[in-house]
This record gives sequence, C-alpha cells and structure tokens, in this order.
Amino acid sequence: MKLAVISCIHGNLEALHAVLSDIDRQKADQIICLGDLVGYGPFPNEVVQTIRSLNIPTVQGCWDEDIVDGLNACDCSYPSLLAEKRGKAAHVWTDQEITTDVREFLAQLPLTYREHNLVFVHGSPNSQHEYLMPEMDAFTALERVMGVGCDVLFCGHTHVPYVRELRDSQLQIRVQVPAHADKQFPPAQPVQFPAKRIINAGSVGEPRHDRPNATYVLYDSDREQTTLREVEYDYHKTCAAILDKGLPPIFAWRLSQGLEFAELAEDPTHVCAR
Repeated sequence: MKLAVISCIHGNLEALHAVLSDIDRQKADQIICLGDLVGYGPFPNEVVQTIRSLNIPTVQGCWDEDIVDGLNACDCSYPSLLAEKRGKAAHVWTDQEITTDVREFLAQLPLTYREHNLVFVHGSPNSQHEYLMPEMDAFTALERVMGVGCDVLFCGHTHVPYVRELRDSQLQIRVQVPAHADKQFPPAQPVQFPAKRIINAGSVGEPRHDRPNATYVLYDSDREQTTLREVEYDYHKTCAAILDKGLPPIFAWRLSQGLEFAELAEDPTHVCAR
C-alpha cells in the first residue's frame, strides 16, 4: 500500500490543495494527516472542511489541542517575548475565526492512529508538544518507537522532514550485587533490538527547511520505501491573505522564506509560562 502522510497544514489552503493534487498524481492509496490543521495561517475553517470532506484519518496536533482546551494546554517554550506575543495573537485570531463545528471536530481527534505496524502521531507518543528531533539521543528515540509497539513511527511538529533509521540498537543489562553476596550472577547480557524507523513528514503549510515549498511523505508499506516529496505552490497568495486577515506580517515573511524566525536578542532565557 502506498500511503501519503501530511502534517502541519496551519490554515494554508493553497498549499493543501497543491499537495492533494500531487498526492493524486502519485496515485497514493490512502492519506493520513498528523494534525495542526489550524494556527498561523489564514484559512483554518476551509482546511478542516477539506480534510473532513475527504475522510482523511487525522490525529490531533498541538495547535488543534490549544484551540480546543485553551493556551494552558501548551507545554512549549518560546525563544523570545516577541515570539510569544505573536503566537498568542495568532491563537486569539484563530480562536475567534473558527466555527463551532470545526472546534468540535478538532476536539474529537485522537492522539494516535495505527495501521498494523505503523503508528502516526503529531509530536511524539508522549505529547503533541514534544519534538522528535533527528539528533535526539538514540536510546530516547528508540523508546518512543518501542513504547507504542510499532516498527515505523510517523511524526510532524518540527516542520522539517527527515527519515531516521534506528539499527543495531543494543543494551547491556548488568545486575549489581553486594560484594558479600553468595549468589552468583551472569556477566552483562546484551539485548538486541530490531531495526526501527522514525519518519517526519515536515509541513504542508509552514515549511522550515529553508524553502517555501510544501513537504509530505510517501511510504510504500510493501517495499518499506520512503519518499520525501516537496511541492511548489503559489505561496504569495497565502502571504497576501495573512496580511489581509490582520495576522502578524512576520508570518508571511517566514512562510515566503521557509524559515522559523524569532528574535532572540532581547531575552534569550525567556521560557513560555503558560
């Protein structure tokens, strides 16, 4: 089966339409969405309506949760006070913009979705807000995959696509006993783990890989083959809509650059206190 995995649409309807068209050309058998349908972008209701109309299985993202439960649901950090101020402004705008039925849809989204030996989450199996970065400690990464009993864990949240192979994973188990103990224990025993994989789908609506193109993943479950797809679209339309809707102009700039942008200089130790 050929799966198309999308994530982090963030109200960017233009990017979503472009990615759905590309998925159709690639003849994928099924689409799965890793959440963050809303936030930052100008068309949250339209994005949700599109996902619903296509019956795409979707897990709840951190923005989806925050809109339902309020900002107190967040356990993130912001790199600066200004970045936090803009994030809160986007939350207030989105909270006022979305319709009742869209809010109800976001509220009922599950935290995980499973297809046989594949598990799909937004951030990690622990939290929609946890980042599974490609440089994460290998033991921690392996625990996240094995904790949900899968061979391949799909995630988003970072807005940067990657594939990480966890091979030749081995632990040493040693029993520590008092020196005077009579009982003898065997020496340290190695425990070998089968190969696992983490696949990050990147972001449809707010890419942060230094290009404005939307990203998603194609996964062939029969061949266990992953393809990272990058789709060009008219991001200028989304940028213009961001400005027209009164959202922070920096959102349009960083979308056009494919960057995560936040000023660090004035308060580099600031941590979100939500």
